[in-house]
Amino acid sequence: MAALSEDEENYARLALLLRRVTPRAVRTYFDRIFPTTSLPSTISSSKNTLFDLKVKRIINQAQWNLLNPINGEPDTETFDLTLMICLLRNLTSIRSPINGYDSLPLPGETTPGSDLARIKYYRNQLARPDSNTIYRAYFNTECGNLRDHKALTNYETKIIKFSKNDSC
Repeated sequence: MAALSEDEENYARLALLLRRVTPRAVRTYFDRIFPTTSLPSTISSSKNTLFDLKVKRIINQAQWNLLNPINGEPDTETFDLTLMICLLRNLTSIRSPINGYDSLPLPGETTPGSDLARIKYYRNQLARPDSNTIYRAYFNTECGNLRDHKALTNYETKIIKFSKNDSC
């Protein structure tokens, strides 16, 4: 098997960060805002809001089923990143970034809402089918944006190094 090029390796590092680390970081934050003991009552008291999100197709049927399991209580371990961010945005008073959740927040924005928007933005960028490479300059800039904003370090206690030079 041929070795990965530097650009392919950058893509793999960013993918690992966004697919493995950020969901755990967001879940840690989510569980602090919605403790397991109060999550069922929060979901119950927010039924109308959640139903509106379902009608608008912001929450899909599979996510709805996770929020309303047939047997037992909802379990945040089964929630995906999209669902957790959706609930944080819609069921809390978390402040949205200046340009909203669908744009990359400004570098000076360091609120939890901007951190969540930043994670969402980069995850969506990674999902584009353009290629499986990321140029070094882009990689260093974007990983720096994620690392410098407390999106990971405030919510996740483990420090994970993705390269020898501590990029990402």
